[in-house]
Formats: sequence, C-alpha cells, structure tokens
Amino acid sequence: MHQDELEKALALLSLQLPVNREQLEQTRRDLLATWHPHRYANLTNNPKRYMQMYKKGESMTKEIQKAYELVVRWLDSQKNEG
Repeated sequence: MHQDELEKALALLSLQLPVNREQLEQTRRDLLATWHPHRYANLTNNPKRYMQMYKKGESMTKEIQKAYELVVRWLDSQKNEG
C-alpha cells in the first residue's frame, strides 16, 4: 500500500493519523448515512436532478467503502508489525 493511497483514503474520511478502529467505524457510519443514495436524492423533486444526486450518492458510498477497507487493511498491517 502506498502512503499517498492511505492519505487520500484518510482525507476522504476526514481523518488524520493516528486513527483507531472505533474512530474509523464511527466516521464510516456517519458518512454512509449522509451519502446514502436515497437520502441524498430525496433533497429534490426534479426527476433529472434526483437521478444525478442518486448516482452521486452511490458513487460516494462506494468511495467511502473503498477508503474504509484500505484504512482497515493498513491498521491491521500496523497491528501485525507491532
């Protein structure tokens, strides 16, 4: 894992090192609740805008999940080294 990947993941999650598993879990839950496609899309009545916002919400939830998984792998690797 490259340091820049970790930094991007942490930035997406609005976290900084040192980070622990509890912080990571809470941040992930908060962000997924914020960006949930249905919740995010319900901010408009315009069908075209709805789909744009729904897709943005879907995209963000995937990015959040990828960032979360990357940081989990990094935390696990740190635990194994220490």
